[in-house]
Amino acid sequence: MSEAAPTAYEALIQFLYQVPIGLVQTSLDGEITMINPMAAQLLMPLVPDGNLSNLFDVLHAVAPQLRGWSGGGAPEVPPGGVICESLRLTLPAVQQGAPQTLALRLLRLDAGTLMASLSDVSYMVLQEQQRLAKQLRDVTRIDSLTAMPNRMVALERIQGALAAAAADAQRQFAVLFINCDRFERINLTLGTAAGDELLRMVAARINGTVRLGDAVARATGPVQTAARLGGDEFVVVLEGLRIADDARIVAQRLTEVLCKPYTVGDRPVHLTASMGVVVCPETAASADSVLQDASLAMREAKRAHGARYCVFEPLMKEQAWRRGSIEGELRRALTEGQLFVVYQPIVDLRSGRPVGAEALVRWRHPERGIVPPIEFIEIAEETGLIGRLGEFVLRESCRQFMAWADELGECAPLLLSVNLSRAQLFEGGIAEQVATALRVSGLPPDQLQLEVTESLAAQDDRIQARLHELKALGLSLALDDFGTGYSSLASLHQLPVDVVKIDRSFVSQAESSGHHRVLIEATLRVAASLGMRTVAEGIETAGQAGILQALQCDKGQGYFYARPMPSDEAARWFCARAPQPCLA
Repeated sequence: MSEAAPTAYEALIQFLYQVPIGLVQTSLDGEITMINPMAAQLLMPLVPDGNLSNLFDVLHAVAPQLRGWSGGGAPEVPPGGVICESLRLTLPAVQQGAPQTLALRLLRLDAGTLMASLSDVSYMVLQEQQRLAKQLRDVTRIDSLTAMPNRMVALERIQGALAAAAADAQRQFAVLFINCDRFERINLTLGTAAGDELLRMVAARINGTVRLGDAVARATGPVQTAARLGGDEFVVVLEGLRIADDARIVAQRLTEVLCKPYTVGDRPVHLTASMGVVVCPETAASADSVLQDASLAMREAKRAHGARYCVFEPLMKEQAWRRGSIEGELRRALTEGQLFVVYQPIVDLRSGRPVGAEALVRWRHPERGIVPPIEFIEIAEETGLIGRLGEFVLRESCRQFMAWADELGECAPLLLSVNLSRAQLFEGGIAEQVATALRVSGLPPDQLQLEVTESLAAQDDRIQARLHELKALGLSLALDDFGTGYSSLASLHQLPVDVVKIDRSFVSQAESSGHHRVLIEATLRVAASLGMRTVAEGIETAGQAGILQALQCDKGQGYFYARPMPSDEAARWFCARAPQPCLA
């Protein structure tokens, strides 16, 4: 037995010196009584002078707390107990190298002895740092609401596709820019939580439609990336297309899929989407410019009433620049008094006498003269200027009507009709705005008629509530462009309106189309049964006027009677057709 003991001890010492873990045995005050080569190698960067006599002195720069733990804490730690577990020690970097990280485990062997184990965990720490960095990078590249890639990823893919196309002319790709139509209405009526749920459904439909092997049946090895840019905007990048028409196939399929009804909670929701398509751009300098071109094409799709796609053409940039120029000039026009109001008379179809006028805005440009409304009304709506423009027309026309009442006496028109825009109705203070215009001008409320389009009046409960607020002021509401929107004769009784204005598209064909005459007659009969008055728009011939009169339409307006006129010319027109001389 006595001869075997030294052999076992020597084997143990040999093991301790060869094990790939640093081992250090010390007294309670840190004096080293045993240290293996691995421990000496790991600790040497901390002791340039090579003094490894006291572990706590060696580690003081990176773990000064050890002396306190071992001195005050060791008596309370039973033999075999752990004083600290896997303490990370960061050693100074050597020259330009990465810092070395050691893991220290310190335990108590007996009443007067400590044992420390050291291991190099630098690689593990580096891997952990890389993993955390990747997680952080992934978070910044993923949209939190839909779990789709975000704008950053989309731009990277577009830039990569541009580079591939530049290197190989056969590599074709396309970018589809998707925007939900009138999505703000969902948030306003159902709430943002429902809006978020709807966006997740839209994202799921996009992903399902463009997945590999399904959406682009004719493409050879396509790569698709669907991403959310933010808000209700999405983008799809299609790479590896065989022919350009493949992009149109995807766009058409996406349009059809996204326009199918949704169910949010227990409520059916109807949503459509507009899409801009850029196919194999030849002159695009960057991913941003490609995305901008696709956005321009998407806006053209919206201008065509949405629920469709539009392929980008270079002419769109020129048109966008012109719209931007008009926007800037229109802002100046609002502040510099370049806008003015014209009035188109409304006549009683039975007697032919004038009974009122519709107020319409015009723009007198200092350089281009009179700018047609078709050139700036749509831009005003897109840029949010329509609210200011509408308020100007309301205030100015109310003031002018009271001026006519003073100047013309009994020859003055008795009804003022003013259009309300979508933006004005969506603003919370429209009723107060109208009440202020009436109060400031002195116009009696029963002489004011506000016109809203059929599609707007038939929208949601919130718009209906606004219309009721306006009616409570004592004015009347007219349904403009009837026959072109979402309502029907069967639902006319549900709308809070007093007057139905038959759209000019029906009136213009009254003489040549029996079908249109039947539609006009049906509208007039239903309106009469509901106690609503009727006005025919766009009467241009004596024949049209005769038909509307025979069908017992109440009032009419159009070029047959008079074009829209400035206030002074309109005053003379009213005076000339008055049954008795005017005061003016």
